[in-house]
Amino acid sequence: MFARVTTVAFEGIEARAVDVQVQISPGMPAFTIVGLPDKAVAESRERVRGALNAIGLALPPKRITVNLAPADLPKEGSHYDLPIALGVMAAIGAVAPDAIESYCVLGDGADGSIAAVAGALPAAIGANALRKGLICPGACGAEAAWAAADMPILAPTNLLQLINHFKGLQSLRRPEPIPDPGDAAMPDLETSKVRRRPSARWKWPPPAVITCCSPPGAGKSMLARRLPSILPPLEPSEMLEVSMIRSLAGDLAGGRIGRARPFRAPHHSASMAALVGGGTRPRPGEAALAHLGVLFLDELPEFNPQVLDALRQPLETGETVIARANHRIAYPSRIQLIAAMNPCRCGHAGEPGYVCRQGRGCAERYQARISGPMLDRIDLQIEVPAVSAADLVLPQSSEDSAAVRARVTAARQAQTARYAALGLPRIRTNSDCDGALLEDIAAPGAEGLRLLRDAAGALSLSARGYHRTLRVARTLADLDGADKVARIHVAEALSYRGETLRRAQAAA
Repeated sequence: MFARVTTVAFEGIEARAVDVQVQISPGMPAFTIVGLPDKAVAESRERVRGALNAIGLALPPKRITVNLAPADLPKEGSHYDLPIALGVMAAIGAVAPDAIESYCVLGDGADGSIAAVAGALPAAIGANALRKGLICPGACGAEAAWAAADMPILAPTNLLQLINHFKGLQSLRRPEPIPDPGDAAMPDLETSKVRRRPSARWKWPPPAVITCCSPPGAGKSMLARRLPSILPPLEPSEMLEVSMIRSLAGDLAGGRIGRARPFRAPHHSASMAALVGGGTRPRPGEAALAHLGVLFLDELPEFNPQVLDALRQPLETGETVIARANHRIAYPSRIQLIAAMNPCRCGHAGEPGYVCRQGRGCAERYQARISGPMLDRIDLQIEVPAVSAADLVLPQSSEDSAAVRARVTAARQAQTARYAALGLPRIRTNSDCDGALLEDIAAPGAEGLRLLRDAAGALSLSARGYHRTLRVARTLADLDGADKVARIHVAEALSYRGETLRRAQAAA
């Protein structure tokens, strides 16, 4: 007796087809799973046994061998329970083999119910590429329904529902995708707290790597948490890409998918595996979960320096690569990194009339926890002045997030149109440009070029720092609606490179 069922294994956000081959032959009773299963997959035999017993079926007293092909691909997770159970039922004649051959299957369960699993959305996209339908847990149906509108999807909550569907005793309806209604719940710039910070909030031309340096309580974290509200919503293709990563992490509550850009704010005690991904079973980290959104690192120098340096590759390439002895996984990680820090451990270095309790070296030691190569990747270093009593009685601005978002969206649309006109449709923003293209489209005028040349020597700009300054200047010009990069844009871009930290160190 032999049966085959299709399921998937995850490599990053990609779903690779796995053939579950079930063979029942004469011999001593045994249940063996082969094909590089991990501990969770190897334990499936006991869960499958319990699931079949729960619906009144017993395993035959024969030798049952389950091969997960290709045999050299590591198999991880509990989503193999349902395909193995269906394979066994097809082999013993409880389910017609041709009924399941057109489906890709995943699900977990030991008592006859089918529990939710991570990765239903990428599995559905992978199944659609194989021209197959999908059988997934009922709790994952709404999530999987986003993959393709015409794709057959069965989302039973237990094995009996699925068996009755195949026997024609009941009909399982295709689940419907559920949009996320919470996109409008983001903190807005038009609040009493933010209106008191007009000097800081307009200086963030996304996308960029930004560090805010100021005394405690100045509003750095509050401003950072409002940054997603001024970013344009995700495009449909971007929305699916972000949701696939969240699905693998089990972070799609109720299968709801929205167009709001992700915002992740890990604690400074986060490990390297938590921040960039990894572990015994590699999982997406905070950098991947913030893909096409904002990764906010509060109290930047408090992070482990080695953990911070692990972000250097994702910031440069837009991808997090996790390499192991037997496989390599890559997660997309095009993030906008926002970091907040105090000028020193005491928090008040550089303030008039304040003398640091730990001496002149306090700020230098504190800021030295951030490596030079990491600082070189920071485009903007912004000082957010502390709020004084006088600030509370100043007239308040009425500009809200929608008005700022309109300017940002217009700038991004101008960038997309520029690169489309150059025959480069895959490049959509200035952050996607390489050095040669950037020097062409962001070349300043004679005065701006002279200023940039003089500043490159005075600030000891590296080649990376030079190109990042050009990128910020080009984005500032786009925000102003200018076709050419002017001297004022170069001057403003240069003013953001390290001036805050150098002033704090000099004052300390």
